[in-house]
Amino acid sequence: MSEPLAGLTARLAETAPGLRVETGPGTGPYAYDASNYRVPPQAVAFPRSADDVCAVLRACREAGVPVTARGGGTSMAGNAVGPGVVLDFSRHMNRILDVDPAAGTARVEAGVVLDALRGAAAGHGLTFGPDPSSHSRCTLGGMIGNDACGNRSVRHGRTSGHIEALEVVTADGVRAVADSAGLHPVDPADAERVARLEADLRRLIGDNLSPIRTELGRIPRQVSGYQLHHLLPENGFDMARALVGTEGTCVVVTAATVRLVATAPASALLTLGYDDVVDAAEDVPEILRRSPTAVEGMDEAIVATMRARRGADSVTGLPEGRAWLYVELDGDDQATVDARAAALLDALRARGRTTGGRVVRSAAERRSLWRVREDGAGLAARLVDGGESWPGWEDAAVAPEDLADYLRDFRKLLASHELTGVLYGHFGAGCVHVRIDFDLVTDAGRAVARRFLHEAAALVVAHGGTLSGEHGDGRARSELLDVMYSRRMNDTFAAFKRTFDPDGLLNPGVIVAPAALDTDLALHQLPVIETEFTYEGGFAGAARRCVGVGRCRSDAGGVMCPSHRATGEENDSTRGRARLLQEMVRGETVRDGWRSTEVRDALDLCLACKACSTDCPVGIDMATYKAEFLHQHYKGRLRPRSHYALGWLPLTSKLAGYAARPLNTLLRGPVGRLLARLGGVTTRRTIPAFASRRSLRSVLRGTRREGPAKAVLFVDSFTRAFRPEVAGAASRVLADAGVPSIARDGLCCGLTWVSTGQLSMARRVMTRTVAQLDDGDDRPIVVAEPSCAAALRRDVPELLDTEAARRVAARIHTFTGALTDLAAPDWTPPALPENVVLQTHCHEYATFTGRRPRDLLSRLGVRTVDEAEGCCGLAGNFGFEEQHYDTSIAVADLALKPRLDQLPDGGGTVVVADGFSCATQIDHLAGDRGVRALHLAELLDPAADPPGESS
Repeated sequence: MSEPLAGLTARLAETAPGLRVETGPGTGPYAYDASNYRVPPQAVAFPRSADDVCAVLRACREAGVPVTARGGGTSMAGNAVGPGVVLDFSRHMNRILDVDPAAGTARVEAGVVLDALRGAAAGHGLTFGPDPSSHSRCTLGGMIGNDACGNRSVRHGRTSGHIEALEVVTADGVRAVADSAGLHPVDPADAERVARLEADLRRLIGDNLSPIRTELGRIPRQVSGYQLHHLLPENGFDMARALVGTEGTCVVVTAATVRLVATAPASALLTLGYDDVVDAAEDVPEILRRSPTAVEGMDEAIVATMRARRGADSVTGLPEGRAWLYVELDGDDQATVDARAAALLDALRARGRTTGGRVVRSAAERRSLWRVREDGAGLAARLVDGGESWPGWEDAAVAPEDLADYLRDFRKLLASHELTGVLYGHFGAGCVHVRIDFDLVTDAGRAVARRFLHEAAALVVAHGGTLSGEHGDGRARSELLDVMYSRRMNDTFAAFKRTFDPDGLLNPGVIVAPAALDTDLALHQLPVIETEFTYEGGFAGAARRCVGVGRCRSDAGGVMCPSHRATGEENDSTRGRARLLQEMVRGETVRDGWRSTEVRDALDLCLACKACSTDCPVGIDMATYKAEFLHQHYKGRLRPRSHYALGWLPLTSKLAGYAARPLNTLLRGPVGRLLARLGGVTTRRTIPAFASRRSLRSVLRGTRREGPAKAVLFVDSFTRAFRPEVAGAASRVLADAGVPSIARDGLCCGLTWVSTGQLSMARRVMTRTVAQLDDGDDRPIVVAEPSCAAALRRDVPELLDTEAARRVAARIHTFTGALTDLAAPDWTPPALPENVVLQTHCHEYATFTGRRPRDLLSRLGVRTVDEAEGCCGLAGNFGFEEQHYDTSIAVADLALKPRLDQLPDGGGTVVVADGFSCATQIDHLAGDRGVRALHLAELLDPAADPPGESS
């Protein structure tokens, strides 16, 4: 730690006791946001109050250290990275302080996530109007910093239009409130300082009335620069609105009073197909005449990538076309809204540009379609064809009536530089998001990007537009403000910042005195790293897939990322881990490569659930990266005890089967607890009972049937060792469904060695299994344990990288998948309960998209499937490890445990969990109340008693 930094942290320890300040390589994730830039901070502070913020700003001013405020870290322009102290408001200053339904306002701290505010307001029939696609993780402070808009900006405009007051801290640590009438001190002792500041600002505005009136506020999405027109005499010197969009360069916002809007009781969504985005843009003015709430556009590349990553069924409801518009209408009456939607559809068909159109009735389809649009930035970043694209010119806006002409010229500009862009965005507001296949690694590529960006700036200005429509200028476009504004206007911007921040310490390099747009670029030439798994683009390229959009920081929707949901820490998110891996590959702040303790610690709470591989828009697979890292980190070294105790479970459990009864008795007593401690296994769980070899033979003997088998039933290590009855039930159900099977025992998928990073052993086990299964037989292989099915489908071919492994992987079905794809059309299962609580295994969710137990149960006649959407928390070896028990339970508390707590004692409600770890967690949480999880095969077993009955 440098001497100035040591002095700064010592000063903060005195003035802000209890303030957490992190330094060193572990702050690596904060060097990035969702932009092209990398600026390592000296320190990251996690304030809990405005007083903490004051203390940081005063100490940093004394030390001459810059300060950057950060919310969700999802900025695409480089607004949320800085070289000094980064203030992370999302960790603790995330409280909703008040919701006043009568006044239609809310008071929130800067770190409040938008969805949290919307959830709190929803009970009153209210919401916050601006809704960026990152609504599940962006913070109000970040929205205020950028003047964010969102999908429904046609109706609700920009964040600045919804701000009543801002609570701010100035660069010298003075607290003040900015509202529609000016700036006011919080502490009367600061009255003179604040009055002098306001007087200087009024003088500045008075001296520059002409450029402010003529150059600012020309189009709805003109976010670039500072919005000084709100300080004009005719606008009442609205200081709150003027500070919105200043990107943390003038003050630090700690809280805000925002205006809420009523939620319409009725709405309709239209999807419209077009041959290209220009045709779509041509129809926007006609659509706007019908008063929509949203007009969103995107091109075919995003849709193709979504379908490739999450299955064909992940995008439904789109008409034919290569570009699409979403149009949302709302109102007080559904019939009236539906009639307006039908009339609009007819009018657009008559104009002749659409290739198709429909009103989307299904709520599930609407959710699916909005998710495609909201994941646009990530999906466009890593396309199905393997191409990469980057922001930098992702936020330009023109007047909506000029959009088609601008897009025509913009595509010509791309072509002239031999660049390709993926287009999407808020077409109804004239704002176009585009990710471009820049080469930001080589000097030649960076030179092309620089020329293009300057020409693009000139083009959008020629069309009367703005460099930025909602993302702010940041490091990406601040240099280009000279293209958009006159020298006098830019000088006025500089004077405005200087009035607030004379030392230039607040978010330096942004808007005023900008850093060059090609300075601090994150991309670099990737090194070749030898690995065990095979990765597209190598391990370095796999880690670089993360572009920082931060969906892994969401608290709801999908399964990713359970550890972040439990702890709230950036380094416990998929993004945080990926960024630290990028730092490891880079070798500058994390210098010890695979031996890095910082990377090891960040990966420690990764449950290896694989949810990120499907939920992450760019397809990060942190479970595989963790396995690779653990293998390399412990190569030639002693491992944690649990790696031996749990990683070698397939072998030890096989041996245990020969003496199961006496061994189970022994493990239930003091000897068992001693062995658990010695093996790094928690003693707060009961060790599952081992099944005898005789019980498995007995079960399989009873399932033999006449006639040829149509499938292979793979008896995995967990089923063999702990619940052989599931193998018997699975065999009977498959036969009943017209898929008689033959059991294969004695093989292993290698999963436990993968999850503990013992990849050399995993390779040997997998090689043997593949050799046994790839014997010329092409029958489907059905695996009752979802995690083993996922390992055979994905881990085996990625680790072995052989044609034989790929042939075996292609034959793998989960039990759900087998019944979905292979069952006879006329199969009728036994009577099923009306209601089921379901816990889907994370590996099944991630690997077998489109083959979900929830959908199968519904199709088979279960009326209500209450699915605990999220990880169970046990996650194979994770929840059995002594140091992970508390996190395991915290993850279960997110979704599974609340559902179990609602069940009556005695096990009257059927709970289904195909995963052994999921069933074990359920038994741990609710087994003492008589709740037991059934495998789907047990529920459908024709030889079993109906659920709720006993023989």
